[in-house]
Amino acid sequence: MPHVQIESVRGPARRAILKGLMAFNNAAVGKSKYKSVTLTLRHGKEIVGGLAGSVWMGWLYVELLWIADKYRGKGYGRSLMAKAEAEARKHGAENVYLGTFGFQAPGFYKKLGYKEFGKLRGYAPGQTCFWMQKVL
Repeated sequence: MPHVQIESVRGPARRAILKGLMAFNNAAVGKSKYKSVTLTLRHGKEIVGGLAGSVWMGWLYVELLWIADKYRGKGYGRSLMAKAEAEARKHGAENVYLGTFGFQAPGFYKKLGYKEFGKLRGYAPGQTCFWMQKVL
């Protein structure tokens, strides 16, 4: 067996891991386009919110959604989600899923039509992570 090392790194290593995993997945289920989705909310040049996710296999995965405190409650989160969903549809997505903590935004997502499909209790001390999905 060849000698291998495990190391903690930053930067472009993630790209190499993703490339290898995508090749493995494509061999198993057929080639499907992977599309990164990143949207920003700006006030001038300052980023005051944004969304990061990806589209793969007909699903949009919303990994991150953040709005600075003073911009919350003004419809920007709803607008970012609508834009991400529209972008995902352009790339063939028919569904979307995400995770959110109880102290974050499960109520917000429910108002947007998301349904809970799973929970991780105690993921953060005393907290629950809710997994939610929606048909686009």
